[in-house]
Amino acid sequence: MKELAEIIAGAGLEAMLDHIHAMVAVVEKDGKLVAWNRAFEQDKSILSTSNIVQTFVAGSDKDEIQKRLDAKDEQHWLMDMTGNAEDQPVQCDCLLIPIDGDRFLFIAERIEADSALSEIVQRLNKQIKLFKVERDVANKLAHRKHTEVEAVIAQSNELSQVDPLTFLPNRRMVVRELQDEVLRAQRYQTQFSISIVDVDHFKKVNDTYGHLTGDEVLRQMGSKLKEQIRHPDLAGRYGGEEFLILLPNSDSKAAAEQAARLCRQVRDTVIQAYNHVLQVTISIGIAEFENSVDTWESLLNRADIALYEAKSSGRDRWAVAD
Repeated sequence: MKELAEIIAGAGLEAMLDHIHAMVAVVEKDGKLVAWNRAFEQDKSILSTSNIVQTFVAGSDKDEIQKRLDAKDEQHWLMDMTGNAEDQPVQCDCLLIPIDGDRFLFIAERIEADSALSEIVQRLNKQIKLFKVERDVANKLAHRKHTEVEAVIAQSNELSQVDPLTFLPNRRMVVRELQDEVLRAQRYQTQFSISIVDVDHFKKVNDTYGHLTGDEVLRQMGSKLKEQIRHPDLAGRYGGEEFLILLPNSDSKAAAEQAARLCRQVRDTVIQAYNHVLQVTISIGIAEFENSVDTWESLLNRADIALYEAKSSGRDRWAVAD
């Protein structure tokens, strides 16, 4: 990595920085923008009135970024960013790196959302704006319009957190819950484990029976996970054929007992979809949070390694990370 950085620096960074999708800027310790690349200038008319990075941060995260600047060390986190108050917040994967002169290199890359879900949320947000205009114009209908707006906002918020196929929490939501659980485990010194669940040979299901049948397998898988986990646990769709289960106040032994039960339940389930009858199996990777050692990212990485171990050992089984 150091050799790569030296080669790039020697060749000149300008052309590269203007052709990458990630937003890159140099900021002072108070958040003042010193320099930025082309990606940072999208919808950036706001820079004519403000030149601090906090302006591009949505909601309560404005205080969060100042805390991270004050910490003066390299940090990696998820954060909602927006160009101005009218924009829909976009979740970004952010990196803050201290550099010379008491400055920081700030990098933010957008996390692309599910296209179908984005269209639904965008349509609902347009409805919200339309309802607000109508409420201002027609005072006699203010109360009714206000009720309609609140209902649409609630529906929009719910949809932005739910996977439209399985109706489980989506990746964005389940990762946020994971981050919160890690903070709670650190603060109160409690046990916490996670399980990554993967449907075995899912590509073969799609290739053999078609994507509609594959979608039905995922729907039934989501329903099975929701039925079988404990009330405090949370299952979400992590991506593709993978699901993430959070087990608060649980060690790896409890997670393993749950994993064994899930493997057995899925193995014994007959799935009927679009005139096809089939059975699938799952593999599960388990990791227990190690206080003062793990971050939410390292915990996910350990569980992913355990999942790979379960798959390489023959699938239809679970494995616990070291």
